[in-house]
Amino acid sequence: MLKQGDDYYMVHSSFESIPGLLIWHSKDLVNWEPVTSALNTYVGSVWAPDLSYLDDRYYIYFPAVSEKGFTNMVVYADDIKGPWHGPVDLEVGNFDPGHLVDKNGQRYLYFNGGNMGKLRADGLSMEGKVHHVYDGWKYPEHWEVETFAQEGPKMLKHGAYYYMVLAEGGTAGPATSHMVIMARSTSPEGPWENSPYNPVVHTGSSQEKWWSRGHATLLEGPDKQWYLVYHAYEKDFYTLGRQTLLEPVEWTADGWVKASGYDVARPIPLPEGGIAVAHGQALSDDFSRNKIGLQWKFFQPRSNYTERYRYEDGSLVLEAEGNSPKDSSPLLFITGDQAYEMQVEVDCDENAKGGLLLFYNHNLFAGHGFSNNKMLEYCKGGVQEFPKPDYIGNRFFLKIRNNRNVVTVWYSADGENWTKHWMQYEVSGYHHNIEGGFLTLAPALMAAGEGEVRFRDFKYKALP
Repeated sequence: MLKQGDDYYMVHSSFESIPGLLIWHSKDLVNWEPVTSALNTYVGSVWAPDLSYLDDRYYIYFPAVSEKGFTNMVVYADDIKGPWHGPVDLEVGNFDPGHLVDKNGQRYLYFNGGNMGKLRADGLSMEGKVHHVYDGWKYPEHWEVETFAQEGPKMLKHGAYYYMVLAEGGTAGPATSHMVIMARSTSPEGPWENSPYNPVVHTGSSQEKWWSRGHATLLEGPDKQWYLVYHAYEKDFYTLGRQTLLEPVEWTADGWVKASGYDVARPIPLPEGGIAVAHGQALSDDFSRNKIGLQWKFFQPRSNYTERYRYEDGSLVLEAEGNSPKDSSPLLFITGDQAYEMQVEVDCDENAKGGLLLFYNHNLFAGHGFSNNKMLEYCKGGVQEFPKPDYIGNRFFLKIRNNRNVVTVWYSADGENWTKHWMQYEVSGYHHNIEGGFLTLAPALMAAGEGEVRFRDFKYKALP
């Protein structure tokens, strides 16, 4: 996150989805709007990024994980709205880069495991070797965590000290895994002193509403109140992926930060000027304008994915790819709703397949679709084919209800008279602790087979 005058900007992991590195804007830390996506090239799984501003230029540093291993990259722009340039490969291992500028103007990147290296003045290449500067904070051995995983350093110069806010305990695994710890030093090189208030944030038990709370940014709000912004899983809803939380903290007289005592399972006081209902963005889409990069993203797309879609006569037209959700690149978006319903009109070329899905990755998905002669049932990452009802042509309607991980599917020839599919699915296990990848079970559109599929009038509504 970045505070710039009265404006706040946020960027987060985009993992396997492109366009990636979606930038959000807020005035009050409560209401957020998407601005643009800063990464338009698939470079592997994009992990924890760091957004910074220096000398009239914005930078996003991020790790990219591929079959080649770990590297760190940077994209940059002179305007937060873009155009964004890059990515530039820094050709350095480790992950979770955190940017810092010292009092002399020297730039640094800090990484997982307490490692650090110098950046050249332009911020686009490393100078010298990465070396170890900090061993982390040792929590009690009997705590139930995923693993030590010292990662996600976010850096801040405040008063006489440089502060490091970082995560330990592992991103997922047990509900009590992740945590926020802090350390400080009078020098970027250390030695680093651990906070006596560690862990500043930590889930105490699986009975709490938010699990695995950690990986935080510390910043000052519009009301001069300081906050930690971090991610967590919602109790019993790993399928929704990590969600973003805001927690008030306070500075102590001896220059440390500690939690203010609020229970984040309940509403906290709004920052000055904030309103109670966050506006976000509407998730229904009539495809009258291009929302790819702001709402919709492709999963592991090929390099020429921009040639795969176009907008035409109120339709989003997708070129077919692959044969099923196992090998296609569906178009998806993230939702934070526990229960919702969605539907879409689908119009397929003769040899194409169109589908509406809940998609985690190529191994875990659920949903429904049709080809020119088959009804296609998708469940547990498998594909079942059945005879296609005579009244369903190459133009049809699909509807899915996800009611707290219980999924029901309907199909229709006209969008008014619906047939409920005979199978319902329970999808609470479609998440990172089962399959890895740090992803979310996302609403998705699929075009497979050969030819093109036209999608019209996508409707989405949250349910009580």
